[in-house]
Amino acid sequence: MPKLAANLSTMFNETPFLERFERAARAGFSAVEFQFPYAFDPDAIGAELKRNRLEIALFNLPPGDIEAGERGLASIPEARERFRESLEPALRHALATGCRKLHCMAGVLSGQADMAEREATFVANLREATALFWPHGVRLLIEPLNPFDTPNYFLSSVEQAAAIVEAVGSPGVGIQYDFYHQSRMRGELIATFDRFRNLIGHVQIAGNPGRHEPDTGEVDYRFVLQALVSRGYDGFVGCEYTPAGDTVAGLGWARSWLKADVA
Repeated sequence: MPKLAANLSTMFNETPFLERFERAARAGFSAVEFQFPYAFDPDAIGAELKRNRLEIALFNLPPGDIEAGERGLASIPEARERFRESLEPALRHALATGCRKLHCMAGVLSGQADMAEREATFVANLREATALFWPHGVRLLIEPLNPFDTPNYFLSSVEQAAAIVEAVGSPGVGIQYDFYHQSRMRGELIATFDRFRNLIGHVQIAGNPGRHEPDTGEVDYRFVLQALVSRGYDGFVGCEYTPAGDTVAGLGWARSWLKADVA
């Protein structure tokens, strides 16, 4: 059975962030993930996880200045020091919450650096970050994003991500594989998963088009989830979608995989 993790940055937005943990648990989720927890005390997040008996699947490193259009710092040569400064708060949140997988966002193209310099910067930053995180059992993951939702993002294919991971050369770095982004970019959802299975540390789902519930759009997620189970994938499946309406009302697609009846 797939282990679904509710993304609390996109789901249960009917309530404040720290109240979403209880909502997810009551809906039957046994795990959660989220994007950027840095506005909240890590111990408070850890307490909510413990109180609601939830596991944590993943969250992101600090993304830089979202309002200014930044989507990560790791491939930006002029942001090397800012990237280093982002590591300590990420580790603090990881240790306080028990999170063992962090998404390291690559960043959008800016400045004068060419792609070779950006790639070298990305690899160097990942090596430096891994040296900090991996001794604590925390693995970094990098995720290709589709160019329609995130124009000019440095990392735009699973093949490119695999080359970066192999260049870093550490088990402390892997790939975050989002079926939604892959469906928008190239398709071949399961074939691509199979090709890079040994590098993939986490998967996410959402309906396409619209990025709403997985039972909407052109992707047959029942087939996708069954394929993951049949291949022995035992990691979490992050539900990083924006509900079309009320979160709980839209959970019918997941009813057979949640540990309790959706209420």
